[in-house]
Amino acid sequence: MKSENPPVVYKYLPWIAALAIFMQSLDGTILNTALPSIAADLHRSPLSMQSIVVSYVLVLALLIPLSGWLSDHFGSRRIFIWAVGLFTLGSLLSALSTTLEALVASRVVQAVGGSMMVPVARLAILYTYSKDKLLGVINFITIPGLVGPIIGPTLGGWLVAITSWHWIFLINIPIGIIGMASAWKFMPNYIHREKPFDRWGMVLFSGSLICLTMAIELGSEKVIDGWYLIGVAVLGVALMQAYYVHFQKLQYPLIDLHLIRIRTLRIGVFGNLLTRLGIGGMPLLLPLLFQVGFGHPAIVSGMMLIPSAITTVMVKPWVVPIVKKLGYKRTLIINTLLIATVIGLFAIPSAQTPLPLLIPLLVLYGAVNSIQMAAMNTLALSDLDNEHASTGNSLLLVMQQLSISLGVSVSAYLLSKYGSVSWISHSDTATVFKYTFLTMAAITAIAGLIFFRLKSTDGSALTGTAAK
Repeated sequence: MKSENPPVVYKYLPWIAALAIFMQSLDGTILNTALPSIAADLHRSPLSMQSIVVSYVLVLALLIPLSGWLSDHFGSRRIFIWAVGLFTLGSLLSALSTTLEALVASRVVQAVGGSMMVPVARLAILYTYSKDKLLGVINFITIPGLVGPIIGPTLGGWLVAITSWHWIFLINIPIGIIGMASAWKFMPNYIHREKPFDRWGMVLFSGSLICLTMAIELGSEKVIDGWYLIGVAVLGVALMQAYYVHFQKLQYPLIDLHLIRIRTLRIGVFGNLLTRLGIGGMPLLLPLLFQVGFGHPAIVSGMMLIPSAITTVMVKPWVVPIVKKLGYKRTLIINTLLIATVIGLFAIPSAQTPLPLLIPLLVLYGAVNSIQMAAMNTLALSDLDNEHASTGNSLLLVMQQLSISLGVSVSAYLLSKYGSVSWISHSDTATVFKYTFLTMAAITAIAGLIFFRLKSTDGSALTGTAAK
């Protein structure tokens, strides 16, 4: 299959995948910076706007398993073009929204496209390149995609300052058109139609994710409480158990949980889920900290996030040498503890802290976050063959998006809870952020224990080195 592709495919396919990642990263980073402005326009509290983010990432998690089947059944090129088109349409609808409900609905349309856009591009990468080139290619496609976080915060703050928040969505439209045209010309159209779609699995698995996420989301919004909240969470666990019973009866389930027997995939997947519970809320918390906690304008908040984003890109070329030197096990253990430390250090600054003093901390956060994402993702895919590439890729991406959704919900839940306790003044927003960062640091440190289950030889096929 790989030898049939013309050279132009190998040349341009990574750039198409990178463009898809760029669209998503640009959209997310611009949105986070603009949340206080959107809240003011829609007459909402800036600390209760997480539904705009959660609705998007939750729908991504729900529909990613479908994306793998659609790509295999109808062709990767065709589904990718439709996905980018839906993402672009959702961007236009978001820009035209006048209420929070309409904006959330428009974000759902965006998410339907986004749920297929990046996974299908990544699946095409897995089908196209051999294992010895996979680490380098995956590392490469994230570099152009990380340009989004570099320009996104400042661009978002600038657009909010001189125009309005609506323009943060409108800029996706020309990028989407370029992406569709490039895919039509250069993207391969892989088709594997032997697998039927697991409809009941979709209902059970998606229902479980919805319940678990909504339990946290509704709790942070104080919509329901007590036994009702516990009931929603228990229902989510019950639906997941029902899916576990269901998938064992099928040859081609929606998510093949038998893949969890692949140790590197299992540790990579659960490592993503658990460590991102702490990391996943940072893109939401940092812009809110600068604007709501410290009282700076949106454009200043956006500019403060640039050092972290630039460092994320600059560190990427060093990921492969670091992993080759230390191995996946030592890299992930050390780096996870570093991330937890950095998150905890964000509890120290106050509104009186000079902003330049925060730049080294933001730089360090960008560096360790970049290493963590690249190492976890490539480790999880290291032992997958072409037969399991689609389902394994879907499982990894589902857990990534679910963990981001849960990370945002958990951070919003912590902000809400610390904001309502009696021993913190309701007007002392900076202290609320301080305890939220400390709690998320503790969650990340504890979650990092999962990487102790790795062996020193894990991932050596990707790095091309033996264990040290």
